[in-house]
Amino acid sequence: MEGPTSRGSNVDLFLPNYKLGKTLGIGSFGKVKIAEHALTRHKVAIKILNRRKIKNMEMEEKVRREIKILRLFMHPHIIRLYEVIETPSDIYVVMEYVKSGELFDYIVEKGRLQEDEARCFFQQIISGVEYCHRNMVVHRDLKPENLLLDSKCNVKIADFGLSNIMRDGHFLKTSCGSPNYAAPEVISGRLYAGPEVDVWSCGVILYALLCGTLPFDDENIPNLFKKIKGGIYTLPSHLSAGARDLIPRMLVVDPMKRMTIPEIRQHPWFQAHLPRYLAVPPPDTMQQAKKIDEEILQEVIKMGYDRNQLVDSLCNRLQNEATVAYYLLLDNRFRISNGYLGAEFQEPMECSFPRPHPSEAAASAIVQHIPGYMDHQGMDLRTQFPVERKWALGLQSRAHPREIMTEVLKALQELNVCWKKIGHYSMKCRWSPGGHHENVFDIPLQANHILGDESAIIENDGAGIRSNVIKFEVQLYKTREEKYLLDLQRVNGTQLLFLDLCAAFLAQLRVL
Repeated sequence: MEGPTSRGSNVDLFLPNYKLGKTLGIGSFGKVKIAEHALTRHKVAIKILNRRKIKNMEMEEKVRREIKILRLFMHPHIIRLYEVIETPSDIYVVMEYVKSGELFDYIVEKGRLQEDEARCFFQQIISGVEYCHRNMVVHRDLKPENLLLDSKCNVKIADFGLSNIMRDGHFLKTSCGSPNYAAPEVISGRLYAGPEVDVWSCGVILYALLCGTLPFDDENIPNLFKKIKGGIYTLPSHLSAGARDLIPRMLVVDPMKRMTIPEIRQHPWFQAHLPRYLAVPPPDTMQQAKKIDEEILQEVIKMGYDRNQLVDSLCNRLQNEATVAYYLLLDNRFRISNGYLGAEFQEPMECSFPRPHPSEAAASAIVQHIPGYMDHQGMDLRTQFPVERKWALGLQSRAHPREIMTEVLKALQELNVCWKKIGHYSMKCRWSPGGHHENVFDIPLQANHILGDESAIIENDGAGIRSNVIKFEVQLYKTREEKYLLDLQRVNGTQLLFLDLCAAFLAQLRVL
């Protein structure tokens, strides 16, 4: 039998790159500790799973499945797994540290949420679930207890132990998950494809967010199952018309008639206030492996790692000290920023046209004449044959993104626009007619600031933006056709003045 001292020294021996801290929680076959990664100084959570306990509880398959799936995934709203260290007695699973606990506790503490806050959570959940399905994984145990919140109250889908891999032409039958959140076909033991059971669970979660209670609840399990199989629940009168329309479409007993994730995405209630980084399709895992952030790469190389080996490891999704450092730096850099510009043209994201909310469409659209054939990307229109399109939403180019941004910044400079770089491919900007920017930015625009490594134009975010000042954001996206899409989004200022700016910007780029 190992004593505490021996046990502690073993942990230090197996985890030389981490400084372990306090225990965050204790489970049936292990514990979770907070730790600090020695090289990057970022916090992580380390699950210490005892092999003997796992075997005794016949949980080996559950643990193995969760590790396999999380190793594959990279999504802002799915818990990240950085590395797995196996020893004869334990398995150490190094994961993203999520500070604020479960969404379940959040709902219990606050009661029913305001619609805007509930919608924000729901949009993030749907984005993460869509990513799972795109990678042929069905979660099967979606519930507020398995949705964690980070320090900024962003959702992180966790606990993939009951998830499974979907295969074309194959159906699943296992009855699993929590009864209150399980779809009728699951508790009935019928065959199911997979995505539809996650949609049902998301419908129950949305109901819980908006109502503070569960749609199907009964202490008597047979009665609970009867309610679920019959789709018997009530909608409170305080729900908005949009929510009252969306929830029943998700909680349809017949899985063939139940709403799909793409249909949820198109629903007006879901589309309201949709952040730009969630308006695009979820990132493709294989493409993510091929796209490498040069800035982060250089930081890791400075730590003493070989460039070629690091690039090869990243492309082949290999786990080692260098790749762990790379992903910790990458994730924490994007975690610092938030909102629309938080997406920051992450090249791994496979993006199409972002869909502005109808009320914002006139304010954010820039139109460009493009000859030839066009797809209705993001426009919810489908054609059976090529049709000539004269207009497309947004500015498109096949040039290298750095060349595009150089031209954009030159155009902004000519218009006396002041900006602050948020990333290589995203900026916050301010402009007023005539180029008057007193008390708006601290330092004037200099030509040598174009695409410099530092955010040379420092924004004064203080109060006092005058009515003739436009505040807007610029973001570069990658489309499926290997083109790049430039989007301008109004933040403050009159809509007409913003359209004047757009026209001037297009003229400066010689698009008009």
